[in-house]
Amino acid sequence: MGTGHYFWAIFYFASLCSASLANNAKINFREKEKKVLDQILGAGKYDARIRPSGINGTENLPTYVYVNMFLRSISKIDDYKMEYSVQLTFREQWTDERLKFDDIQGRLKYLTLTEANRVWMPDLFFSNEKEGHFHNIIMPNVYIRIFPNGSVLYSIRISLTLACPMNLKLYPLDRQICSLRMASYGWTTNDLVFLWKEGDPVQVVKNLHLPRFTLEKFLTDYCNSKTNTGEYSCLKVDLLFKREFSYYLIQIYIPCCMLVIVSWVSFWLDQGAVPARVSLGVTTLLTMATQTSGINASLPPVSYTKAIDVWTGVCLTFVFGALLEFALVNYASRSGLNKANMHKENMKKKRRDLEQASIDAASDLLDTDSNATFAMKPLVRHPGDPMALEKLRQCEVHMQPPKRPNCCKTWLSKFPTRSKRIDVISRITFPLVFALFNLVYWSTYLFREEEDE
Repeated sequence: MGTGHYFWAIFYFASLCSASLANNAKINFREKEKKVLDQILGAGKYDARIRPSGINGTENLPTYVYVNMFLRSISKIDDYKMEYSVQLTFREQWTDERLKFDDIQGRLKYLTLTEANRVWMPDLFFSNEKEGHFHNIIMPNVYIRIFPNGSVLYSIRISLTLACPMNLKLYPLDRQICSLRMASYGWTTNDLVFLWKEGDPVQVVKNLHLPRFTLEKFLTDYCNSKTNTGEYSCLKVDLLFKREFSYYLIQIYIPCCMLVIVSWVSFWLDQGAVPARVSLGVTTLLTMATQTSGINASLPPVSYTKAIDVWTGVCLTFVFGALLEFALVNYASRSGLNKANMHKENMKKKRRDLEQASIDAASDLLDTDSNATFAMKPLVRHPGDPMALEKLRQCEVHMQPPKRPNCCKTWLSKFPTRSKRIDVISRITFPLVFALFNLVYWSTYLFREEEDE
């Protein structure tokens, strides 16, 4: 064999030896880790039922637990049930002097456990929780790390459905604050205190997408509560959600405006088109009522008036008003027709009376004696003569200055019937009043929204 072959044989043998030594070292290191676990958590050496001592082993001080979390997702915000669902990674960290161990010159950074019942755990619970569950696929999403100085880190992934009392007075121009509250169930502040971890206690996943809301900001605070059994430590996170208005603009506000405008088409139809105007008014009224009931079905029955109630109520009133306007036009049309018929009958009666009077006068002239004398009218009128007074009155009327014409009356006089005048006035009045309502509505609720902020 050549020198090169001997060299490669020696190199291969050395590699095998080094790999074997590394495996043995790992095995020995894991054995040491196991010995450390048995040493600090062995039977009769650690009792998970006993609370850790305070700072520096002081018995009279409470145990301080530092909390932080990572919001992974917010799946839904339910207006009807007033709740929201969130998935988060929840972490707690505290110091237990009984769990100190030798780190083998820095080689053993921490010990990892997957059984929470092996060490003492804070009795934290979510006070506004409705439902919740752990994640166990593929393995339970939980771990406990024990550091050489006795510090314990507990991390778990959980999904929660939490109560969120909402104020819907400005719906859908509202902002909602949903809280996540955490408190101690049995330990008072004399024994256990929860604190937010310094730095960044709450983290939110990037590109958080919600169907109808936007997470504007979140705030951390303390919410300690006092009861008959003592004072209990409490932490809370306030999530400020802003409702996305574009969805409601497209689905509610624009369709309602269109229905109101369609109801105004009745004003431009002929007053004799009764089936067309009635069917248009009834159809828009039923459609508006259906739209209103659909909106209310997705909201809880509350005791106050919401912004959307004002909008739908006024729109429904405008549609109903258009239907009532046609009823008034129909009544005015029939009343005007009756008056016209009565006027025609009176004119015919007067014409018949005049004809009869002329016939009677002619017969009287024929029967009169030929020697009858006729009275002559005087050429000069006396001051007290009725004819002179009448002419004087007419001259005074012509000498008076003419009155200024009224524009509205002049314009309305172009339409001979009362029913037509009602339609023309409605064509102008309804859009103007609706535009004024929009101005007041939007200015009021938008300014109220800014004040609430």
